[in-house]
Order: sequence, then C-alpha cells, then structure tokens
Amino acid sequence: MKYLFVALFFLFYIPVTSQNLQLHYDFRHTVDPKLNAVNFPTLSFEYFKDIDTVGTGSFLLKFQADFKGKKNNVAQAFTQISQSLRFWKPKVYLYLNYSGGLGLTPDAYGFYLPNAWAVGVSYPFQWKGAWFATNVAARYNAFDKPSYDPQFTFYFGKGFRNYSIFLAGSFVAWTENQNQGNDYTRHLTGKKFAFFGDPQIWFRVKNKFSAGSKFNIYYHLISSSNSVQLYPTLGTKYQF
Repeated sequence: MKYLFVALFFLFYIPVTSQNLQLHYDFRHTVDPKLNAVNFPTLSFEYFKDIDTVGTGSFLLKFQADFKGKKNNVAQAFTQISQSLRFWKPKVYLYLNYSGGLGLTPDAYGFYLPNAWAVGVSYPFQWKGAWFATNVAARYNAFDKPSYDPQFTFYFGKGFRNYSIFLAGSFVAWTENQNQGNDYTRHLTGKKFAFFGDPQIWFRVKNKFSAGSKFNIYYHLISSSNSVQLYPTLGTKYQF
C-alpha cells in the first residue's frame, strides 16, 4: 500500500497552509518490464495545514490517481488523511492516519486497496537545518481477515539555497497477516514485513513551479518475492 507524504508535514513551529499539484511519469516498466506492463503518469493533490499552538496540530489530505489503465485511463485511486493533535506542552503528538483506495486490473477486474487505520504518537524535530518526524502507531488493515500490527514512519525534509533545491521523503514499515482471508492467500500463515519509501528531490524553476524526481521503493507490496522494487519518476510540482 502506498504512502505518499510531503516534507511540509513536519513544519510545526509556525502556522503553515499549503496546497500542491504534482504530475509524475513513472518509469517502472522500463526498469522492471516483467513485473510492470506499462510506464504511466500519476497525478496527485495535497492539502496541508499546520498551526503551532497547544491543542492543535497538522492536517494532511492527499488524493492520487495512477493513469495506468487502457489508453491511460485511471486504473488506481488512493486517498490519505493524517491528523496530529497535541493537548499538552511536550511536543509529542497524538497521530491519526487513514488510507485506502480502489483499482482495476488490465482485464477491468476491480480490487480494493484495503482501508488502513493507524493511531499512535509522533515526534517532530529539527537537526542541522533539516526537518524530521518519527511516528510509532498501531495499525488496523481491513482485510477480509483483519490484521492488527505495529507501524513505524520516518519523514525528512531539507531545503538548500533558499529552498531552490528541496530534498524530502518518507519511509513506512509495518507487518501484516499473510493470510488476508481471500482465496489467493488462504493457504498462507504468519506475518510478513512490508515497506514503502518515496525519497524525492525538487528544483525550483520559477516562483512556485518546480521540477524533480521521486523514487518509489516497495518491499512485499507489489510482489510476494523477497526483493526490493525501486522505480524512478520525473515530475513537476506547482505549490499554491
């Protein structure tokens, strides 16, 4: 399951409101044609708001559409909502997260990206001009046979040359039941470890328009083999 975050998630010291549109072209077929039938564009919208006062926290809403269907129709849609809250002085936040979506196979067979709910704690901090945040949460995967698991998330972001260059990304690791209660997995037992990362770099072209690249990193998400898939993109971003 994909978790895609922007580094603005950790700007918690001043009030911040930000929206951006990103358009990427994913080269996964070129890199790994046996596992991926096509390269495809991806369009995402992100809304972020953060207010640094006790009793409030950050909010993130994200929609993403992958145009990997026939004639580049949308074949997968993904939604994420995250909220951090703090009702006390120590800067350790309550962390809430939801993600889920829908998809289609090349044969127009529909499938779910199962709902995942998480609750835990978040600790954001700065170090040498960079922004970081770590989250530890309990995760509920709404499979046919539900799975209850730990989840760890790490975010980073750092600007260079007055943010004309921006490095950012997130890494998410969790476990889940191998037997998800469907026909395909019913013979499996135990847990599996899953991982997703999306390190990225952006170069400001003019005003609020940037160009850059992102690397989508998967483990036990789009393949059952014990191997890592790493797929690069080229993208543009408009922040407003």
